[in-house]
Amino acid sequence: MTVTTSAASRAAQLLSRPIQLNGLTVPNRIAMAPMTRMFSPGGIPGEDVVSYYSRRAANGVGLIVTEGTYVGHDSAGQSDSVPRFHGEEQLAGWAKVASEVHAAGGAIVPQLWHIGMVRRQGEPPFEDAPAMGPSGVHKAGAEPKGKAMTQSDIDDVIGAFAQAAADAERIGFDGVEIHGAHGYLLDQFLWEGMNRRTDGYGGDPVARAQFAAEIVAAVRERVSAEFPVIFRYSQWKQQDYTARLAETPEELEAILAPISAAGADVFHASTRRYWEPEFEGSDLNLAGWTKKITGKPVITVGSVGLDGDFTGAFQGEGSPVKNIDDLLDGFEREEYDMVAIGRALLQDPEWAAKVLSGRYDELKAYDAASLGSLS
Repeated sequence: MTVTTSAASRAAQLLSRPIQLNGLTVPNRIAMAPMTRMFSPGGIPGEDVVSYYSRRAANGVGLIVTEGTYVGHDSAGQSDSVPRFHGEEQLAGWAKVASEVHAAGGAIVPQLWHIGMVRRQGEPPFEDAPAMGPSGVHKAGAEPKGKAMTQSDIDDVIGAFAQAAADAERIGFDGVEIHGAHGYLLDQFLWEGMNRRTDGYGGDPVARAQFAAEIVAAVRERVSAEFPVIFRYSQWKQQDYTARLAETPEELEAILAPISAAGADVFHASTRRYWEPEFEGSDLNLAGWTKKITGKPVITVGSVGLDGDFTGAFQGEGSPVKNIDDLLDGFEREEYDMVAIGRALLQDPEWAAKVLSGRYDELKAYDAASLGSLS
């Protein structure tokens, strides 16, 4: 990628500024997006996980958002290689990750996760726990194949998120991110396509946001007032890339307002392509609309630094590096406050350091074929 000296200077100036997220000062505007790795046997993050995160913090990433970690609920996940955020050994492993990231100069939050109906039965360690969601369906239009959650189930999951957040603060993390995106459990409640409930958790957008709002409120109650709570959400789902929570800004506000009021300090608006406008008649992307609606700090994300998205040009071949001028334009207009880097940072642990110092010619193109060897 060819970048002029003035453009490199603009990137350094805009992205190197510190930012306050509730009581946390992040040294710059670059975050690491959460990316599942399945390198934690028994759900325990080991030395390789410590090295993976601390290496990126040492190379200029201001805020690490970990891969999704299962909260302490039997139906939370499907793989014994995905890390858990409960259990003595698991939390001890995560405490070391946080300590080393801090030593490298970064901040770190765990992403707390329950996948709900999006899982396969019969896989350890949760083979005896039923898949569950708001209505027991795994995608829009499907017949129920799982358990529709009872009030007791809902209360248990809320408690699991709150306990995980309290544990995160106790073992030295800087905040938490609640995973409410991509068709997983919280998003299944938010999305009309999977939420067919007729009680207080289903129906209009405000009711569908009730479960997420109750989780945020419970987390907020269990952590200190200055501890940042981030809420990640998306329009698209892994079950349906074209799905939408909201067709208008008014519908989006109905969903986000109760979550914001419940105590979310930051929103992480997940899109497949950050440069695409979200609603007709405006150039704002989803993050821009989120900030306009809530007034809270917002993280934008979606194929940053890649010439294509994750369903397109770089599925197996190396992808050219995309110019980030349009990303910087959004920063200058104050449409969002931070940017999360996913696959570009997975490929190149020094991405942040190179961008902040203007070394664009040294950036490595993303190559999906090399993922198994990345660290």
